[in-house]
Amino acid sequence: MKFLCDRMLGTLAKWLRIYGFDTFYASNEMNDDGLIENAKKENRILITRDKELAQISRRENLKIIEIKDFNLDNQIRQVLKDVKIEKDNILTRCLTCNSILENIDKNKVKNKIPNGAFQSNDKFWICKKCNKIYWKGSHYDNMLKKIKL
Repeated sequence: MKFLCDRMLGTLAKWLRIYGFDTFYASNEMNDDGLIENAKKENRILITRDKELAQISRRENLKIIEIKDFNLDNQIRQVLKDVKIEKDNILTRCLTCNSILENIDKNKVKNKIPNGAFQSNDKFWICKKCNKIYWKGSHYDNMLKKIKL
């Protein structure tokens, strides 16, 4: 399942990536026509808070989720209510660019991360697209608590 979040839903897009979903987050330069074109081309479910965009998207026969709640937890529940969450996919995507993370040897990240993170972890992941490095730190634990795993 692939999602496309409009400009108003950046935090929701990040959390859908945490859950392991392929989630495109629209840039400020992308207009409504671009969003609709991308959703069609990539077969994505459009998630928006924009009522006008939601109406246009429905006329275009796009699958759409119109978010009305400002509360992030309620937004996540609304999107995921009918979705099967694959536990193996959780925390497998880059939170910045949406790419799939890959394992990387600990010695290759030694001078690229804080020393404390290097000393206290044996497993690391890298995003080959934006070169962001991930490890199991307090943020990792907090994300798992929030998604109740």
